[in-house]
Amino acid sequence: MKTTTPLALAAITFLTVFGASHLTAKPAPDPRENQDTKPQIDPPVVDNAKNRIQIALLLDTSNSMDGLIDQAKTQLWKVVNTFIDAERDGETPFVEVALYEYGNNDNAVANDWVRLVSPLTRDLDALSGKLFGLKTNGGEEYCGAVVQRALGDLAWDKRESTYKVIFIAGNEPFTQGRIDARSACKKALNKGVVINTIHCGTRQEGIDGSWHDGAALGGGDFLVIDQDKVIAHINAPQDLRIAELSLELNKTYLGYGKRRQEAVANQESADADATANSEKGADVQRAVTKASGNYSNAGWDLVDALREKKIDPAALPASELPVEMRDIAPEKRKDIIEKAGAKRAEIQEEIKELNDKREAHIAAKLKEKATEEGQTLDQALIEATRKQASEVGYTFKR
Repeated sequence: MKTTTPLALAAITFLTVFGASHLTAKPAPDPRENQDTKPQIDPPVVDNAKNRIQIALLLDTSNSMDGLIDQAKTQLWKVVNTFIDAERDGETPFVEVALYEYGNNDNAVANDWVRLVSPLTRDLDALSGKLFGLKTNGGEEYCGAVVQRALGDLAWDKRESTYKVIFIAGNEPFTQGRIDARSACKKALNKGVVINTIHCGTRQEGIDGSWHDGAALGGGDFLVIDQDKVIAHINAPQDLRIAELSLELNKTYLGYGKRRQEAVANQESADADATANSEKGADVQRAVTKASGNYSNAGWDLVDALREKKIDPAALPASELPVEMRDIAPEKRKDIIEKAGAKRAEIQEEIKELNDKREAHIAAKLKEKATEEGQTLDQALIEATRKQASEVGYTFKR
């Protein structure tokens, strides 16, 4: 929507996202904000990790943006997989992703129609579920407000060596709203967070709408995508087997703790969503993610938790173990977990080998196709992240 009613303008003038000190009254809490301020499953803590990648996706979910949301839903895994073959100082980075929506009338006017959907998390199953839950509904798209929220809300790593990046995608003028978008982008760069702007429309429209300015001030790239373009997926002989192995991996997970049932449900739901979008390659890309170190579930899976030294299996209450392990002597639990871990590693290795062959097949097919204009969201994200991560010392094998 391009117009703002006088009533909405008045509301925006007298209300603030954060309940700033210069106002005496705080806005009424938004129920949707309260229910989504934490990941559903606590992400594992990685102490002193040198190679952390932090990505925040800020998506316009106003009317007419269904194409953008559809691309985000199906291509999340491909974006995460960008860093599977990356390394710096001999180490592979781990990826955390956060998600915001803005410009949606279902959210609170007091929050400038901005909602934190998920903070920075490694729980990709829960994040996928929230992506698939996004719905569009007309509103006012305030880029400055959502950038400011992301800077203030998220637990950004303070080290300069960490690649920290915000991708904001939308189609209305970048400068709308009471919060100065240009100033917010400058603050992000000062905080070491790169701002990449993605305009859903023509390049000239994006320039006229100041999307180019946001990227320039935020030290990032101005990107243009065709949100309505169908995701191009090239079928490969290895696809079916890779998708099958993804489901086989699930059998190696041993849930523990109070949230294990919820976590297993998230995993199965994310698999089902990816399978439903197999024509766009989502199931294969998810399988490749599950075969990588970026798919970590140490908060609920005994195999990952033991690998990351998060738990002592012998000390866990029997009630928090999988049913099949509750009668096992405490000193024998580690053997069961390690056996499941060995099976998982075997399946993951097969997925990686099949994916190498698949990538070679796709590369050959791409040479046969003419280059098409109009990037999709995943292409824009991958292009920018590879270039910018390289500038802070990462190398990519592919």
